Amino acid sequence: MKMFAMKYMNKSQCIEKDAFRNVLREIEILSSLEHPFLVNLWFTFQDEEDMFMVVDLLLGGDLRYHMQQSNSNIDQDRVLLYICEIALALDYLRSKRILHRDIKPENILIDDAGHVHITDFNIATIVKENEAVTSVTGTKPYMAPEVLLCALDHTNGYSFPADWWSLGVTSYEMICNMLLEVNPKQRISSIKQMKRHACLKSIDFTAVYNKQYTPSFVPRKNQLNCDPTFELEEMIIESKPLHKKKKRLSKRNKARAVLTSQASQDEEVMQMFLNTMQKDFILYNRENELQNLEMAEKKRLWEEELAKVIS
Repeated sequence: MKMFAMKYMNKSQCIEKDAFRNVLREIEILSSLEHPFLVNLWFTFQDEEDMFMVVDLLLGGDLRYHMQQSNSNIDQDRVLLYICEIALALDYLRSKRILHRDIKPENILIDDAGHVHITDFNIATIVKENEAVTSVTGTKPYMAPEVLLCALDHTNGYSFPADWWSLGVTSYEMICNMLLEVNPKQRISSIKQMKRHACLKSIDFTAVYNKQYTPSFVPRKNQLNCDPTFELEEMIIESKPLHKKKKRLSKRNKARAVLTSQASQDEEVMQMFLNTMQKDFILYNRENELQNLEMAEKKRLWEEELAKVIS
Protein backbone atom coordinates (compact mmCIF):
# COMPACT_ATOMS: atom_id res chain seq x y z
CA MET A 1 0.00 0.00 0.00
CA LYS A 2 1.45 3.36 -1.05
CA MET A 3 1.45 6.13 1.55
CA PHE A 4 1.16 9.84 0.72
CA ALA A 5 1.45 13.20 2.45
CA MET A 6 -1.41 15.72 2.32
CA LYS A 7 -1.17 19.50 2.28
CA TYR A 8 -4.30 21.55 2.83
CA MET A 9 -5.00 25.28 2.41
CA ASN A 10 -7.97 27.11 3.93
CA LYS A 11 -9.94 28.92 1.22
CA SER A 12 -10.94 31.91 3.34
CA GLN A 13 -7.35 32.48 4.44
CA CYS A 14 -6.17 32.23 0.84
CA ILE A 15 -8.67 34.93 -0.12
CA GLU A 16 -7.62 37.18 2.78
CA LYS A 17 -3.92 36.79 1.86
CA ASP A 18 -4.60 37.05 -1.89
CA ALA A 19 -2.90 33.66 -2.29
CA PHE A 20 -5.46 31.67 -4.29
CA ARG A 21 -3.76 32.30 -7.65
CA ASN A 22 -0.50 31.07 -6.14
CA VAL A 23 -2.20 27.81 -5.17
CA LEU A 24 -3.63 27.37 -8.67
CA ARG A 25 -0.25 28.11 -10.24
CA GLU A 26 1.47 25.63 -7.92
CA ILE A 27 -0.98 22.89 -8.88
CA GLU A 28 -0.68 23.76 -12.56
CA ILE A 29 3.13 23.55 -12.37
CA LEU A 30 3.31 20.38 -10.25
CA SER A 31 0.79 18.53 -12.43
CA SER A 32 3.20 18.98 -15.36
CA LEU A 33 6.26 17.66 -13.49
CA GLU A 34 7.62 14.24 -12.54
CA HIS A 35 11.20 13.71 -11.38
CA PRO A 36 13.00 11.46 -8.87
CA PHE A 37 14.34 14.48 -6.95
CA LEU A 38 11.11 16.48 -6.70
CA VAL A 39 8.20 16.05 -4.30
CA ASN A 40 5.68 14.93 -6.93
CA LEU A 41 1.97 15.76 -6.92
CA TRP A 42 -0.45 12.83 -7.09
CA PHE A 43 -3.97 14.11 -6.45
CA THR A 44 -5.90 17.30 -5.73
CA PHE A 45 -9.42 17.75 -4.36
CA GLN A 46 -11.46 20.28 -2.39
CA ASP A 47 -14.39 20.71 -0.05
CA GLU A 48 -16.29 23.86 0.86
CA GLU A 49 -13.61 24.97 3.34
CA ASP A 50 -10.22 23.71 2.14
CA MET A 51 -8.16 22.76 -0.91
CA PHE A 52 -6.05 19.60 -0.71
CA MET A 53 -2.85 18.47 -2.43
CA VAL A 54 -1.67 14.85 -2.08
CA VAL A 55 2.08 14.47 -2.67
CA ASP A 56 4.97 12.04 -2.16
CA LEU A 57 5.47 11.07 1.49
CA LEU A 58 9.04 11.76 2.64
CA LEU A 59 9.70 10.78 6.23
CA GLY A 60 13.37 11.78 6.46
CA GLY A 61 12.72 15.37 7.50
CA ASP A 62 14.06 18.49 5.80
CA LEU A 63 17.68 19.47 5.24
CA ARG A 64 17.46 22.34 7.75
CA TYR A 65 16.54 19.94 10.54
CA HIS A 66 19.49 17.65 9.84
CA MET A 67 21.90 20.58 9.52
CA GLN A 68 20.79 21.74 12.97
CA GLN A 69 21.19 18.22 14.39
CA SER A 70 24.74 17.83 13.06
CA ASN A 71 27.49 18.73 15.55
CA SER A 72 29.86 19.57 12.69
CA ASN A 73 29.74 20.31 8.97
CA ILE A 74 28.04 17.65 6.86
CA ASP A 75 30.66 15.37 5.32
CA GLN A 76 31.79 16.21 1.79
CA ASP A 77 30.56 13.02 0.09
CA ARG A 78 27.08 13.61 1.46
CA VAL A 79 27.11 17.26 0.38
CA LEU A 80 28.32 16.37 -3.13
CA LEU A 81 25.52 13.84 -3.61
CA TYR A 82 22.92 16.33 -2.39
CA ILE A 83 24.29 18.99 -4.77
CA CYS A 84 24.20 16.58 -7.72
CA GLU A 85 20.66 15.42 -6.99
CA ILE A 86 19.35 18.98 -6.60
CA ALA A 87 21.25 20.04 -9.73
CA LEU A 88 19.54 17.32 -11.76
CA ALA A 89 16.17 18.53 -10.45
CA LEU A 90 17.02 22.16 -11.35
CA ASP A 91 18.14 21.10 -14.81
CA TYR A 92 14.81 19.29 -15.27
CA LEU A 93 12.89 22.35 -14.07
CA ARG A 94 14.81 24.49 -16.55
CA SER A 95 13.85 22.10 -19.36
CA LYS A 96 10.23 22.79 -18.34
CA ARG A 97 11.00 26.54 -18.05
CA ILE A 98 10.15 26.50 -14.33
CA LEU A 99 11.97 28.85 -11.94
CA HIS A 100 11.52 27.67 -8.32
CA ARG A 101 12.67 30.91 -6.61
CA ASP A 102 12.86 29.47 -3.08
CA ILE A 103 15.64 26.88 -2.96
CA LYS A 104 16.75 26.63 0.68
CA PRO A 105 17.32 23.88 3.29
CA GLU A 106 13.69 24.04 4.51
CA ASN A 107 12.47 23.22 0.99
CA ILE A 108 14.73 20.21 0.50
CA LEU A 109 13.22 17.03 1.96
CA ILE A 110 15.03 13.73 2.51
CA ASP A 111 13.41 10.37 1.76
CA ASP A 112 13.85 7.23 3.86
CA ALA A 113 16.72 6.09 1.63
CA GLY A 114 18.65 9.35 2.09
CA HIS A 115 17.96 11.04 -1.27
CA VAL A 116 16.85 14.68 -1.48
CA HIS A 117 13.73 16.16 -3.08
CA ILE A 118 12.79 19.79 -3.83
CA THR A 119 9.41 20.84 -2.45
CA ASP A 120 7.18 23.95 -2.11
CA PHE A 121 6.44 25.48 -5.52
CA ASN A 122 4.17 28.15 -4.06
CA ILE A 123 6.16 31.04 -5.56
CA ALA A 124 7.55 29.18 -8.58
CA THR A 125 6.90 30.73 -11.98
CA ILE A 126 7.03 29.85 -15.66
CA VAL A 127 9.72 31.76 -17.57
CA LYS A 128 8.72 32.59 -21.13
CA GLU A 129 11.22 32.22 -23.97
CA ASN A 130 13.60 35.22 -24.27
CA GLU A 131 11.98 36.94 -21.29
CA ALA A 132 13.15 37.67 -17.74
CA VAL A 133 11.30 37.58 -14.43
CA THR A 134 10.93 40.93 -12.66
CA SER A 135 8.82 40.23 -9.56
CA VAL A 136 10.83 40.15 -6.34
CA THR A 137 10.07 37.15 -4.14
CA GLY A 138 11.90 34.44 -2.23
CA THR A 139 13.79 34.09 1.05
CA LYS A 140 16.28 36.96 1.33
CA PRO A 141 19.44 35.10 2.48
CA TYR A 142 19.11 32.77 -0.53
CA MET A 143 18.07 35.32 -3.16
CA ALA A 144 20.55 35.98 -5.97
CA PRO A 145 21.94 39.53 -6.25
CA GLU A 146 20.12 40.13 -9.54
CA VAL A 147 16.78 39.37 -7.81
CA LEU A 148 17.48 41.95 -5.11
CA LEU A 149 18.59 44.45 -7.77
CA CYS A 150 15.12 44.15 -9.34
CA ALA A 151 13.68 45.76 -6.22
CA LEU A 152 15.89 48.78 -6.90
CA ASP A 153 15.14 48.81 -10.65
CA HIS A 154 18.87 48.32 -11.30
CA THR A 155 18.39 45.35 -13.62
CA ASN A 156 15.97 44.24 -16.33
CA GLY A 157 15.15 40.99 -14.54
CA TYR A 158 16.54 37.57 -13.72
CA SER A 159 16.21 33.97 -14.85
CA PHE A 160 17.35 30.41 -14.13
CA PRO A 161 20.80 31.29 -12.68
CA ALA A 162 18.94 32.65 -9.63
CA ASP A 163 17.98 29.11 -8.54
CA TRP A 164 21.58 27.97 -8.93
CA TRP A 165 22.74 30.83 -6.71
CA SER A 166 20.31 29.58 -4.04
CA LEU A 167 21.76 26.08 -4.41
CA GLY A 168 25.23 27.61 -3.94
CA VAL A 169 24.16 29.37 -0.74
CA THR A 170 22.61 26.13 0.54
CA SER A 171 25.77 24.19 -0.31
CA TYR A 172 27.90 26.83 1.39
CA GLU A 173 25.84 26.36 4.54
CA MET A 174 26.51 22.63 4.51
CA ILE A 175 30.24 22.83 3.90
CA CYS A 176 32.30 26.03 3.60
CA ASN A 177 34.47 25.87 0.48
CA MET A 178 34.74 29.21 -1.35
CA LEU A 179 33.04 32.57 -1.67
CA LEU A 180 29.96 32.65 -3.84
CA GLU A 181 30.22 34.30 -7.25
CA VAL A 182 28.15 37.50 -7.47
CA ASN A 183 28.21 37.80 -11.29
CA PRO A 184 25.61 35.37 -12.74
CA LYS A 185 27.66 35.05 -15.95
CA GLN A 186 30.70 33.78 -14.04
CA ARG A 187 29.08 31.14 -11.84
CA ILE A 188 27.78 27.63 -12.42
CA SER A 189 24.22 27.87 -13.72
CA SER A 190 23.67 24.66 -15.70
CA ILE A 191 24.16 20.93 -15.31
CA LYS A 192 26.68 21.01 -18.19
CA GLN A 193 28.92 23.47 -16.35
CA MET A 194 28.57 21.55 -13.11
CA LYS A 195 29.72 18.31 -14.74
CA ARG A 196 32.96 20.07 -15.76
CA HIS A 197 33.74 21.22 -12.21
CA ALA A 198 36.95 19.69 -10.84
CA CYS A 199 35.37 18.09 -7.77
CA LEU A 200 32.52 16.54 -9.80
CA LYS A 201 34.40 15.10 -12.80
CA SER A 202 34.30 11.61 -11.29
CA ILE A 203 30.53 11.71 -10.78
CA ASP A 204 28.33 9.67 -13.12
CA PHE A 205 25.18 11.81 -13.33
CA THR A 206 23.23 9.02 -15.03
CA ALA A 207 23.93 6.88 -11.98
CA VAL A 208 22.85 9.80 -9.76
CA TYR A 209 19.57 10.08 -11.67
CA ASN A 210 18.94 6.33 -11.30
CA LYS A 211 19.71 6.53 -7.55
CA GLN A 212 22.60 4.08 -7.92
CA TYR A 213 24.79 6.00 -5.47
CA THR A 214 24.20 4.95 -1.88
CA PRO A 215 23.67 7.97 0.40
CA SER A 216 26.17 8.12 3.27
CA PHE A 217 23.34 9.25 5.54
CA VAL A 218 19.94 7.57 5.89
CA PRO A 219 17.36 9.04 8.33
CA ARG A 220 16.53 6.73 11.21
CA LYS A 221 13.20 4.99 10.77
CA ASN A 222 12.65 4.34 14.48
CA GLN A 223 12.49 8.00 15.51
CA LEU A 224 10.80 11.27 14.58
CA ASN A 225 12.83 13.22 12.02
CA CYS A 226 11.46 16.57 13.12
CA ASP A 227 11.38 18.73 16.22
CA PRO A 228 8.15 17.67 18.00
CA THR A 229 8.04 20.88 20.05
CA PHE A 230 7.98 22.93 16.85
CA GLU A 231 5.30 20.70 15.31
CA LEU A 232 3.24 20.95 18.52
CA GLU A 233 3.50 24.75 18.45
CA GLU A 234 2.18 24.70 14.87
CA MET A 235 -0.76 22.52 15.95
CA ILE A 236 -1.55 24.80 18.89
CA ILE A 237 -1.60 27.98 16.80
CA GLU A 238 -3.46 26.37 13.87
CA SER A 239 -6.74 28.29 13.83
CA LYS A 240 -8.66 25.67 11.89
CA PRO A 241 -7.14 22.23 12.60
CA LEU A 242 -8.10 19.47 10.19
CA HIS A 243 -9.20 17.01 12.89
CA LYS A 244 -12.00 19.41 13.96
CA LYS A 245 -13.30 19.97 10.41
CA LYS A 246 -16.44 17.79 10.73
CA LYS A 247 -17.62 19.55 13.89
CA ARG A 248 -16.74 22.97 12.48
CA LEU A 249 -18.60 22.41 9.21
CA SER A 250 -21.64 21.11 11.10
CA LYS A 251 -21.77 24.31 13.16
CA ARG A 252 -21.34 26.44 10.04
CA ASN A 253 -24.19 24.68 8.21
CA LYS A 254 -26.50 25.09 11.21
CA ALA A 255 -25.62 28.76 11.37
CA ARG A 256 -26.37 29.18 7.67
CA ALA A 257 -29.82 27.65 8.16
CA VAL A 258 -30.84 30.47 10.49
CA LEU A 259 -29.22 33.33 8.60
CA THR A 260 -31.60 36.07 7.58
CA SER A 261 -31.49 38.27 4.52
CA GLN A 262 -29.38 40.74 6.57
CA ALA A 263 -26.12 39.04 5.54
CA SER A 264 -23.35 41.59 5.42
CA GLN A 265 -21.79 42.80 2.20
CA ASP A 266 -18.43 41.36 3.31
CA GLU A 267 -19.96 37.90 3.66
CA GLU A 268 -21.49 38.16 0.21
CA VAL A 269 -18.15 39.17 -1.29
CA MET A 270 -16.39 36.32 0.52
CA GLN A 271 -18.98 33.84 -0.75
CA MET A 272 -18.51 35.15 -4.27
CA PHE A 273 -14.77 34.50 -4.01
CA LEU A 274 -15.38 31.05 -2.53
CA ASN A 275 -17.69 30.18 -5.44
CA THR A 276 -15.01 31.32 -7.88
CA MET A 277 -12.41 29.17 -6.12
CA GLN A 278 -14.75 26.18 -6.22
CA LYS A 279 -15.11 26.61 -9.97
CA ASP A 280 -11.47 27.41 -10.83
CA PHE A 281 -9.75 24.82 -8.62
CA ILE A 282 -7.73 22.33 -10.68
CA LEU A 283 -8.53 18.66 -10.05
CA TYR A 284 -5.59 16.34 -10.75
CA ASN A 285 -5.05 12.57 -10.61
CA ARG A 286 -1.56 11.28 -11.48
CA GLU A 287 -2.67 7.63 -11.38
CA ASN A 288 -5.23 8.27 -14.12
CA GLU A 289 -2.60 10.15 -16.10
CA LEU A 290 -0.14 7.24 -15.79
CA GLN A 291 -2.84 4.75 -16.84
CA ASN A 292 -3.65 6.86 -19.91
CA LEU A 293 0.04 7.01 -20.85
CA GLU A 294 0.33 3.24 -20.44
CA MET A 295 -2.71 2.68 -22.66
CA ALA A 296 -1.34 5.08 -25.28
CA GLU A 297 1.98 3.20 -25.31
CA LYS A 298 0.21 -0.17 -25.70
CA LYS A 299 -1.81 1.27 -28.58
CA ARG A 300 1.35 2.58 -30.25
CA LEU A 301 3.08 -0.82 -29.96
CA TRP A 302 -0.01 -2.60 -31.28
CA GLU A 303 -0.18 -0.26 -34.28
CA GLU A 304 3.52 -0.89 -35.00
CA GLU A 305 2.98 -4.67 -34.92
CA LEU A 306 -0.08 -4.34 -37.13
CA ALA A 307 1.89 -2.26 -39.65
CA LYS A 308 4.61 -4.94 -39.77
CA VAL A 309 2.03 -7.68 -40.42
CA ILE A 310 0.35 -5.67 -43.18
CA SER A 311 3.65 -4.85 -44.89
